[in-house]
Amino acid sequence: MNWLPLTNLAQLDTIDAASAERPVLLFKHSTRCSISSAALHRLESAWTSGDDAMHTAYYLDLLRHRDISNAIADRYDVEHASPQVLVIRNGKCVHTTSHLGISYRDVRSVLSGS
Repeated sequence: MNWLPLTNLAQLDTIDAASAERPVLLFKHSTRCSISSAALHRLESAWTSGDDAMHTAYYLDLLRHRDISNAIADRYDVEHASPQVLVIRNGKCVHTTSHLGISYRDVRSVLSGS
């Protein structure tokens, strides 16, 4: 999985602009949480090179960048969770899920619009 690291607040503007062309996946990960690690593994083990070609995926280490996590909650009007997946389309969050609700099938379905 070709993650782009989300490390500064200005990238949220980049994400919004890119999401006008195609949906963008955000994954908020807590490196100290076994549930977060399991959710990350589920996504990474099923993700394909075709997915990388069609979708942009950002990875946020929320322990290192809590300010960005807070900005995501404010910008996209979602409650903070960890782990958490958001799909951004046209600058809006069109899907969010967290914890054991994170699955490749659901994320892939939302990203492809089906």
